[in-house]
Amino acid sequence: MSQPPQPPLRGADSDVVRAALDNADPLPGASERGPAAMGGFGGRLDDRLVRDVLGRQPVYSESDADDPTADGAWAFTPGDLDEPVVVPPGSVRTADGDEAVLTLPEPPAADSDAAMAAVTDALTGALGVDADTETTATDDVAVAFSGGVDSTLVASGFPDAPLYVVGFEGCHDIAAAREAAAAIDRADDLTVIELNHDDLLDAVPRVAAAIGRRNPMDVTIALPLLAVAERAGADGYDRLALGQGADELFGGYSKVVEPADDHRVDSDTVRGAVRETIETLPGQLERDVCGLSAAGVEPVTPFLQDRVVDAALRLPGKLMATPDARKVALRRFARETVGLPDSVAGADKKAVQYGTYVSRELDRLARQNGYKRRMDDHVGQYIRELCAD
Repeated sequence: MSQPPQPPLRGADSDVVRAALDNADPLPGASERGPAAMGGFGGRLDDRLVRDVLGRQPVYSESDADDPTADGAWAFTPGDLDEPVVVPPGSVRTADGDEAVLTLPEPPAADSDAAMAAVTDALTGALGVDADTETTATDDVAVAFSGGVDSTLVASGFPDAPLYVVGFEGCHDIAAAREAAAAIDRADDLTVIELNHDDLLDAVPRVAAAIGRRNPMDVTIALPLLAVAERAGADGYDRLALGQGADELFGGYSKVVEPADDHRVDSDTVRGAVRETIETLPGQLERDVCGLSAAGVEPVTPFLQDRVVDAALRLPGKLMATPDARKVALRRFARETVGLPDSVAGADKKAVQYGTYVSRELDRLARQNGYKRRMDDHVGQYIRELCAD
């Protein structure tokens, strides 16, 4: 498949990336040298393909390319190649193969007060919520808004941006978004995108093609994001601000609360379990960034900026998750620094595929079309049928 030349590098300029690789500096933006919008980098630099340590910018090359850096042999999205193979996070790829260059740091836990201060400073800068900080123009940014603490914090950094929520009628996310938007006096900024079954039937093949995956979990997670991105793009917005990374970095999953008793993680400490969730980010971002790219929209992910990652890695376990609360430091920042009401700062969230009812309704369609739950991977079989059609 012949492709036009790709833009060589995304996320940071060549000098920053070259210095990061030469110095084995995995988080070059931790001291504010790196990119501001998303964090991370990826693309072609000199005679090599490069990808940052968290894989925030996916990069692919043809599996059989003699020179994976040649024009037409690599791409930012898998659909642009015949047999795409992703560049591993923190690695460089040349004709000689892949070499791991960058490793995510494992700093010891800082003192609670120092750790909280560092997180507050990093998040204040990343979100632009400091009244004394001059912010850049954001006329091209919309916000994906589900009404949880993550997306509401992102919305706080974009006070003039429109807010978009997607889902089926009566779903959790639409109700939560309406309540949260009203609580922060942004009800007039909220656009509700209501899905129906025809929307699912139309979107599933496009989503699967965009992300290069057909399993139900990835498709049902990517589909709401694509729907928001397409609507925001149609409304004239080039970038979509997201809360991606907050759950992984700050301890938002139930499995990290008491990890010694939870089979879903290997570690028996909160910090270790959170580290395991952070290491899932590259695979998630391959899915999410590719979905957005298919809609012609670029991601803005404040929680994934290097300075936030650097601060989060130093949190002690008790500021991540306890039996009484998850994302402890993030919620404290939301209350004490941003001033979010408790109804938002303390709100629990549902995974997007469940909070939007996308997973439920796709299951319903599968069963209506003969794919019963007693069948192995019944929704996956239905997705493959839709993609074949």
